[in-house]
Amino acid sequence: MAMADSDFVRRRNVWFGITLAVFLAHDYWIYTTIVAVLLLLILPREKNRSALFFFLLFAAPSIPAEVSGLGVIRYFFDINYVRLLTLVILLPEFLRIQQRPALGRFGEGKADKFVLGFICVQVGLMFMASTLTNTLRQGVFYEFMDIILPYYVMSRSQRTLQELKDTLMAFAVAAIVMGLIATVEFARHWLLYASLPDALGVSWNFGGYLEREPGDLRAQGSTGQPIPLGYVMTIALGFWLYLKKSVAGKKEWMLGAFTLLAGLAASVSRGPWVGTVAMVFVFVALGKKPVQNLVKLGSAGAAIFLVLLVSPAGGKLIDLLPFVGTVEVENIDYRQRLLEISIQLIMQNPWFGAYDYIYSPAMQELKQGQGMIDIVNTYLAIGLSNGLVGLGLFLGFFFVVVIGVYKSMKLLDDKAEEERLLGRTLLATLAGILVIIFTVSSITVIPVLYWSVAGLSVAYIRLLHQEHTETVALAVNRQPKPLVSG
Repeated sequence: MAMADSDFVRRRNVWFGITLAVFLAHDYWIYTTIVAVLLLLILPREKNRSALFFFLLFAAPSIPAEVSGLGVIRYFFDINYVRLLTLVILLPEFLRIQQRPALGRFGEGKADKFVLGFICVQVGLMFMASTLTNTLRQGVFYEFMDIILPYYVMSRSQRTLQELKDTLMAFAVAAIVMGLIATVEFARHWLLYASLPDALGVSWNFGGYLEREPGDLRAQGSTGQPIPLGYVMTIALGFWLYLKKSVAGKKEWMLGAFTLLAGLAASVSRGPWVGTVAMVFVFVALGKKPVQNLVKLGSAGAAIFLVLLVSPAGGKLIDLLPFVGTVEVENIDYRQRLLEISIQLIMQNPWFGAYDYIYSPAMQELKQGQGMIDIVNTYLAIGLSNGLVGLGLFLGFFFVVVIGVYKSMKLLDDKAEEERLLGRTLLATLAGILVIIFTVSSITVIPVLYWSVAGLSVAYIRLLHQEHTETVALAVNRQPKPLVSG
């Protein structure tokens, strides 16, 4: 069993409480206070706080608000739902881990060092271009909350296979619920969370209605934007592949998979669609008989494509597909132009980028109708503002994690099928993430999830290395001791 019944009931009840609070409070600070109280009440009974964090992550949109009236605190702190979860759930866990050095201090591992280096580059560049107060807020406090806490807690708090399974199931269940919501949004042409900012008395840059074609609403659930919704569905589908044996029955697993696929389709987001294909490809390629299975997968994909060609709705769906479709091709042209201009600008300031790159004449060419320049590529955004040094540290972090998971899988014998399956799942999910963030900037829940999934991958590496070390030590102790004569 991936999640105990008592854990599910407790987490579900808090999810309902948060949902009721965000819809009924009609005041941002009343809603925030209720959520904080609910979390503080449940926390002492929660053994796996990473799972709790994932289970509640999509219960409400991450609408921000400035903390005011608290003296100097307001200079350092803007709140939103994800940061509230981070502070109330992950920060106490971080402090608890600090009291147990055996779990590993931050900075000890190779991946930790890349994270630390990436943060140091950001803070240093911000300090040179901004005020000390803004640097402390944006470059120290926010980086600690938004990067270190999710990554470090996920990487150190998951010490057993059962804890990892519980955490993945918590995420999958939360995503399935959002997949249902997204499907209803798409079918009814109605965004469930769109009116919340006005009701709570705050503003939000996300959450508005978007369409691919007139009449075709792009669902977004609580993520505030369609691509993050598709991104969440992709990650959940990756986890769901591993959790197949942990679900009560085959029909239940198929229903969950269908719901996640429906949520992915309802986002009408081509980047997550491509990311999902990449994820499935990697998952199959890492399994037994990869060539044979990839041929079967390709044949199935070709058959589905042919069916779509002759079906009544097939032409419309194919028009939505990336590379072959005709709907909103100007978005693809925009992304290509963004890539060209960004590479030129990065080469002008290759090492550490330019903090004011957005005001360059070349970048101003990309202004859209709303007067906005949308850097719809996480890698380009990092390279432009942090140069090749910052981008190299960011990519180096994921490279170290991917190689670490792959090498750890090599330590397993043929009997460790479940541990091997988890490794395949994590590698495939990371592949999907790395593809998707090429098509979107780090908005709403996107960054907290790639740092968190990478943290789970590090936890997997640490777990397998610990098991391998214990197995070797046990084998050495069982060897017969040499006889000592006279």
